[in-house]
Amino acid sequence: MSSLQDKLKGNWNILKGKIQQEYAILTEDDLAYEEGKEDELLGKIQQKIGKTKEEVKDWIDGL
Repeated sequence: MSSLQDKLKGNWNILKGKIQQEYAILTEDDLAYEEGKEDELLGKIQQKIGKTKEEVKDWIDGL
């Protein structure tokens, strides 16, 4: 499991709050975390905020 997946799984509620502070356009449904579906989650975030998947991964990794 990658460090990003570990971060998502272990700290998702904290990360979700930070993400929503920066991007209020993201809804609870957009940020619904399911183990094993991290790529789908990143894809939803990517579409809503208009960044590449790598940019989203790097941004979340830096939170």
